[in-house]
Amino acid sequence: MGAYLVECAAFLLRWLHVVAAIAWIGESFYFVALDRGLEKPRQATPGLFGESWSVHGGGFYLKQKFLPAPPQLPEVLHWSKWKSYTTWLSGFGLLCLTYLLSPQVYLIDAARTALSPTQAVLAALAFPLLAWLAYDGLCRLVGFRDALLGALVALLSLGLAFAATQLFAGRAAFLLVGASLATIMSANVFFVIIPGQKRMVAALGRGEAPNPLDGARGKQRSVHNTYFTLPVVFAMLSNHYATAYAHAQAWLVLAAIMAAGALIRQFFVLWHSGERAWWLLGAGGAVLAAVFVGLAPPAPASRRAAAVTPGAVVPPEPDTAAIQAILARRCTACHSAHPSLMASAPKGAQFDSAADIDARAELIHRQVVQLQVMPPGNLTQMTAAERDAIARWYEARSSRAP
Repeated sequence: MGAYLVECAAFLLRWLHVVAAIAWIGESFYFVALDRGLEKPRQATPGLFGESWSVHGGGFYLKQKFLPAPPQLPEVLHWSKWKSYTTWLSGFGLLCLTYLLSPQVYLIDAARTALSPTQAVLAALAFPLLAWLAYDGLCRLVGFRDALLGALVALLSLGLAFAATQLFAGRAAFLLVGASLATIMSANVFFVIIPGQKRMVAALGRGEAPNPLDGARGKQRSVHNTYFTLPVVFAMLSNHYATAYAHAQAWLVLAAIMAAGALIRQFFVLWHSGERAWWLLGAGGAVLAAVFVGLAPPAPASRRAAAVTPGAVVPPEPDTAAIQAILARRCTACHSAHPSLMASAPKGAQFDSAADIDARAELIHRQVVQLQVMPPGNLTQMTAAERDAIARWYEARSSRAP
């Protein structure tokens, strides 16, 4: 019952997390589009920086931006913060309920690291915090030299990708890099953007000129957030793309896809200003295409044809019953009608019968033999001989297929 309740709570948190993230990212994208699309005001108004007309929902909207502020502050101001906070809090709760609650399953890969479960949990908790401290330190040290700061933040992201893939299992590594960038984004809102805006409003309420540094810092951090968005979304979805996080150079794969996301985001940022920088979209697409080509599995070769050693004894082709025995030892703790490590089988994949196994043959071969991401972190100590047996079984099945 405990595992079932955890699964229910994780589902609700995941739902909340996705909805809050959609709201936050959508609002962020909207304000970027609004800010980049402002036109010169048609009528001179004190403090009016730009305006934009839109038609939507059967009506017309006039959006205006004042710098540093309108002559008279309105009684009601709408603040953009809770969507960010809700996204981060729900994401952190989900991380705790899944990855941190079962570190042996999700965080640790014995082939990569010798971390104990406690060490893995502590490292996972420290990772986003250290990322924020490093990023914030860079921003304060470099100031408004934006080109240099952008390059350093890119190097920081590259370092995060490398460090995570050395410390954690592949799936967890990608997710923790995304969680670190998302922590930076939400911390920017909590520690820099909103406090600066509150100081500006307080100064105007006292009849004083606001400190221009508050607006400049908020603008800088908002710009960073918009370029983090697509990389973060990929990192959070990457658990559905084992081909990427199972690669021997997974950190480079992650870095390349995040760079492609930033290029594509820049294309749309410029689009809102009326520019058509198609080369950015092409460059992002080219990076993604190169990654997909590099990740493509090699063409299958006959294992029996490869056995050319004179006198070599070719082991017999295992049948499904033999594979069922292997999976019963190594996989049914999760992939069963009644798993012992979780409430229900991931993706509904159950290996309790020969029919179940035959129906999932391609999935088993890809996850266990080609990518070797299952069992997670090789928790159940599947041997190389067992993986080889699954490979020979699959090849034999494939050769008999019409």
